[in-house]
Amino acid sequence: MKAIVYDAPRNFSYRDTDEPRIKPDEALIRVHACGLCGTDLHVHEGEFGPRFPLIPGHEFTGELVEIGSNVSGFKPGQRVVANSNLACGSCFYCLRGDFLLCENLSCYGINHNGGFAEYVKIKADRLFVINRLSPREAVMVEPTACALHGTEVLDAKPGSDVLLFGAGPTGQVLAQLVRLNGAARLVVAAPPGPKLDLAARLGADEVVPMDREDPEVHRRRLQALSPKGFDYVIEATGAPAVCQEALRFVRRRGTLLVYGVYPENASVRFNPFDLFRGEISIKGSFAQIDSFPRAIAYLESGKVKVDEIVTQEIPLPEYQQALDIAWARKGVKTALVPES
Repeated sequence: MKAIVYDAPRNFSYRDTDEPRIKPDEALIRVHACGLCGTDLHVHEGEFGPRFPLIPGHEFTGELVEIGSNVSGFKPGQRVVANSNLACGSCFYCLRGDFLLCENLSCYGINHNGGFAEYVKIKADRLFVINRLSPREAVMVEPTACALHGTEVLDAKPGSDVLLFGAGPTGQVLAQLVRLNGAARLVVAAPPGPKLDLAARLGADEVVPMDREDPEVHRRRLQALSPKGFDYVIEATGAPAVCQEALRFVRRRGTLLVYGVYPENASVRFNPFDLFRGEISIKGSFAQIDSFPRAIAYLESGKVKVDEIVTQEIPLPEYQQALDIAWARKGVKTALVPES
């Protein structure tokens, strides 16, 4: 089969590789599409512990073509998505039931071969059948599951005033979920362009363009919108400078949710007195491990809309073009599509 294979950080090629052979507890998927996300850009740089050689891609959807002998409840021809995270089940955190915090957590597309290929094999207990979603929508199930976990971590009280920094693909979903789960008003701040325009259509009550040249412009606008700050501020850009700035917009006894994916060596500085005096909480949200069923329910019901988020589909052989689009922040999200 054809696949994108990394031999080392930044060193990849589109080439022939062996088609996966499944074990009795696995299934083989013919990939219809696989989303490219910020995590893949970190893997490209060798971050997040990838195991090379590696076929990346963890937001895949496709059709079942082969089922392991020990697998029941599935049949060839079904359209599926897959939860890419695997917990070991036996470490300190797993034994406490905190599977997302697993000390040996692994992921298809990072530690095991993923979906930037014609076929991918996966443990059958990671599979979920989809019915109404197009491949373009189905690549958004995994990001929606992550956003759903972030919404749960945020735990916003009904009637809350919420500020979200960032309008990337998961930010778009997170905005809708926050509106559905506690926010009376949602303000989205992001650079001007199609992402912010989409946020205005999908979930935001107010949008504030962020001015990189003169940040005081958007700071004044945010302060005018909520002079005492916001109950909850979500930082979903992955930019350390924005994370550091976000705290100034949290009102007393408010919460800052650190949601964006940051470089491993990033750091920010907070004044501990501000946290102490304002009794401010800071939370982190990392990936997901048990949110797929609810994410699918939101998407198949139409309550969360993702059809406009994937703004370009790129043939798998043109993977470098997809990377260039992502780094240039063009459009909103790219899906890689194997050649038929």
